[in-house]
Amino acid sequence: MNAKKLVELRQAAEKAVEDMPDGDLKVKAFEVILEHMMQQEPESKAKPAHHVKASAVSEKTKKDANDKSSVGRILLLREEGFFREQKSIAEVCDELASHGWHYPQSSLSGPLQTAVQRRELRRTSGKKGNKKLWLYSEY
Repeated sequence: MNAKKLVELRQAAEKAVEDMPDGDLKVKAFEVILEHMMQQEPESKAKPAHHVKASAVSEKTKKDANDKSSVGRILLLREEGFFREQKSIAEVCDELASHGWHYPQSSLSGPLQTAVQRRELRRTSGKKGNKKLWLYSEY
């Protein structure tokens, strides 16, 4: 898809959501509409999201890192290099808290799993003493 066509699609998607109040719902609606329009283009060779490698997801990652969601904040930690070594949920919780973002450990397993499913993080089984736990790291 050429740049001109992409700009046209973006403008059409912006027009479709212009009457919505600013916020997360407007952003998500814009994303869905633009994705749908891009898939309708005959020359678009876009692969489904589950086939996209982590390096190709960087634009979405940057957008999510700017979000105030727990997934976005976790991805911001990844961008800072926090996940170069394997980390447990407790370590992720502590690092988020050091940034001023306080989450109970029990609320982080879902966002971490989302990052793993998007292939933005890797999850492996590990042990600490007799306790089994998941360890998260970069690809």
